[in-house]
Amino acid sequence: MAAPLYTTASGQLWHAGKILVATVGLPARGKTHLAHALERYLRWLGVKSAVLSLGDYRRRVIGSAEALPKDYFADEGRSESTESLRQSIQNGFDQTVADFFNFGGQVVIYDANNSTQRRRYAIRERFGKMGVSVMFMESICTDQSIVDANVRSVKISSPDYTNWDPEKAVEDFHARIRGHEKYYEPIEAPSFPYIKIINVGQQIIVNNIQGYLQSRIVFFLMNIHNKQRTIYFARAGEALIEHLYKADADLSSLGWSYADRLAEYVDELRHRKHGSNSGEDPPRTVADFDRRSSVATQIGNAAADRKGPHGDMSSPAALSAAAAAAAARASDTYSRRPSAVPPGTEGTSGADPYALGSGSTPTGPVIRSSDSSVSRHDENYEPRSLEIWTSARRRSSHTAWPFAERGYRVIERPQLSEMNPGIVDGMSAEEIKSRFPDEWEKKQKEPYSHRFPRAESYHDLSVRLEPIIFELERVKNDVLIIVQSSVLRCLLAYLQGRKAHEIPLISVHEGELFECAPTAYGVKTIRHEFWDPIREREERDKRFFQREQEDAEAEAEAQHEIASLSTKMDAVGTA
Repeated sequence: MAAPLYTTASGQLWHAGKILVATVGLPARGKTHLAHALERYLRWLGVKSAVLSLGDYRRRVIGSAEALPKDYFADEGRSESTESLRQSIQNGFDQTVADFFNFGGQVVIYDANNSTQRRRYAIRERFGKMGVSVMFMESICTDQSIVDANVRSVKISSPDYTNWDPEKAVEDFHARIRGHEKYYEPIEAPSFPYIKIINVGQQIIVNNIQGYLQSRIVFFLMNIHNKQRTIYFARAGEALIEHLYKADADLSSLGWSYADRLAEYVDELRHRKHGSNSGEDPPRTVADFDRRSSVATQIGNAAADRKGPHGDMSSPAALSAAAAAAAARASDTYSRRPSAVPPGTEGTSGADPYALGSGSTPTGPVIRSSDSSVSRHDENYEPRSLEIWTSARRRSSHTAWPFAERGYRVIERPQLSEMNPGIVDGMSAEEIKSRFPDEWEKKQKEPYSHRFPRAESYHDLSVRLEPIIFELERVKNDVLIIVQSSVLRCLLAYLQGRKAHEIPLISVHEGELFECAPTAYGVKTIRHEFWDPIREREERDKRFFQREQEDAEAEAEAQHEIASLSTKMDAVGTA
């Protein structure tokens, strides 16, 4: 179960009652995809729910399609033994659904064709006697390309067709569809609570929906689709001041290096997967390179990565001095900003994405999700098939700059901002233990729900991310989300169906890219390693100590020359 928004001792929303969502439609209409997406959302809400599939139950009892009687899917003329077998499977499956409700479940997505009015009335009658509200979710496809794509991408990989030739599997499944078409009856009963989804979200028809939870189900289903896409996640780069929420610091030199490598790796990965379909990088101007190199150099060198011209960077005073120097140098850099706007950059009408506010550093080439009117600087700009989402924090939006320069659309979403630490901002674990021992003990017991004073908990963060959940379900492009680790954990938990207490423990390291691909039966996740933080920091330290040694040698040589010159001047004066 992912991050629940509402929980009770029983795991049920007491005011919502028990609900059975029965799918309706011909095979290969996306019913299973809709069912599993809905289950993922309901679990995230904290509702005990499950997808129970008649096909999966049949395979567990009988086996693959080769073990079935030849007339099992025939629309007419089935033998008496086949009819008996079908009825036995149906009764056993219905009992499995009833058992789920009897053992505390609240919502079942009843994944089957349920193609006839008689079958649907039978479902209402049986489960209505148990006090279960029955609603129907009918998926209709008038676009044959959707059906063909679903057959090839999902159905031929079904356990029914293990070791089958793909073309024969497709032919067999189309024959199965034709058999169902002969007796398929669309929902017509006006008293039934139902939602009709045409062409997987192209058109929605809603009828007689009742109650809070049914309304939430309908609202969610109005925002999803079954088009193939990939969702990537990566942490934001290292900041000049790492563990101070109030600082909202810019990237360090290592952070800029990380951002460049992330953009390169994502491009490489997408080109490997999709070839030329992902498009070629748009040409970059000299001004673009000058801007990036100057900002990375000025800010990075000013920070000096924990040590530098301001001494030991572990002290607050030194950190403040370094941040002030970095801001001053960045301001000087941007006062000479290029007139050209990087390709792929969007901003509010009339706004200069490089303009500085009073004493602030630039937020970078992003589009804010709250902006209602957007003007494109390049009339020929065409959005790429990958969108970049960042938070409103500088380290997140700045990590996306290399993507904007490559022509990708970068969108800033304030809801993706990291978790607010409250009064413990900037404190180490030892400091928190000594100053707030009671709060620390509570945190260890309830890491998901506990919040420090004036802070946010993971639960609060999950509530804040609900609009992002809907955007993720609605978006049809590939998406890369660049955020801090706390936000990344919550979003991964939603997609992977993780339990609430697991969220604070989800491992998300620097240099890792998570690739999540929603499928009909869940979300496939791949973890890529593209950047080694230990090696990069070692190399940075070597460069720093080398510079420090060179500076010391230069200073010693200068002192020697000064002393020698002073001696000569004294000798001349004496003479």
